Amino acid sequence: MTVSAWTEDRIGRLKTLWLEGRSAAQIARELDHDITRSAVLGKVHRLGLSAGRAHSRGAARSRLSPPRERRARPAVAVQTFAGPASTPTSTPGHGQATLMSVRRCECRWPYGDPKDHDFSLCGRPVARGAFCDPHAAVAYRPVRQTPESLETLAKMD
Repeated sequence: MTVSAWTEDRIGRLKTLWLEGRSAAQIARELDHDITRSAVLGKVHRLGLSAGRAHSRGAARSRLSPPRERRARPAVAVQTFAGPASTPTSTPGHGQATLMSVRRCECRWPYGDPKDHDFSLCGRPVARGAFCDPHAAVAYRPVRQTPESLETLAKMD
């Protein structure tokens, strides 16, 4: 018969530390005795503790926006662009998507510092690569290859 590492005392300490906002790695270090971060996360999930947690500043999820209910996204009017934008001023000032809500075919152009609570992504439909037309015009610059530039590149002066 295998003896579980999760004694009643450890489970009680796990609940207390988790609800205080400690990270799974911190809890694993404090519980010691071959308890890993993954074991802590698994136990938290099985106990159903992840829903009622107070997020501390040191917690890994504190950098993300708080969890929201999943709801239908409002329809967004899509502008058609005739060509690449000459300046990034034609792009919106704030994104429509977050790291958790951005989908496969939505622009991933970042707005702000990822550590800030109001960090967002563009979220408009992708036109080229991972970006919409205006952001692709900024991100993907064509390389002008002239005979002189190729000679310089090959150092054939």
